[in-house]
Amino acid sequence: MSRNNVDLRIKEELCKGCRICVEFCPKKVLIMKNEKVKIDDIEKCIKCGLCELRCPDYAIYLGGNDNEKQ
Repeated sequence: MSRNNVDLRIKEELCKGCRICVEFCPKKVLIMKNEKVKIDDIEKCIKCGLCELRCPDYAIYLGGNDNEKQ
């Protein structure tokens, strides 16, 4: 799957609020709200995958649309 066909996704139930993804995002796409990570401005996302790579709880990832297997 190419990075062009993926979206940034968050599994809120897995997020423990560690902020690692927020700190590593080079475009500041992510913010913390109510101790959970949230997408602030998806248009800035360059789909680099650093948030996914650094998340210790697999709570954030780049995935396909809801009709595709992930």
